[in-house]
Amino acid sequence: MKNKLSEIPLLYDFYGQLLTPKQREYWELYYHHDLSLGEIGEEFGISRQAVYDILKRGEKLLEEYETKLGLVARYKKEREQLVLVLGQLEKMPTTKEKEIITKIVQDLMI
Repeated sequence: MKNKLSEIPLLYDFYGQLLTPKQREYWELYYHHDLSLGEIGEEFGISRQAVYDILKRGEKLLEEYETKLGLVARYKKEREQLVLVLGQLEKMPTTKEKEIITKIVQDLMI
């Protein structure tokens, strides 16, 4: 992973449902609700270290899924190609067809 900090949320978006319910719950609390490891541990009656270990195991699983399936890499590559297509479209004279194709490409990027 190039930039691990920005990659992890994307990995979670693609593969989060493959984590255990407990891993997903801790993940949501830590990354989405900004609770500290100590706060999560206190809520569930476990140590801060245990929460950390659960999150790290989940992170490792997400990275393994990406290594095997490559969905995030494919998504990023497709986005880069769509940006290139839009760039080429901008160079073309304005026509109804160009507007239609531009709209389709922009919709694909959402």
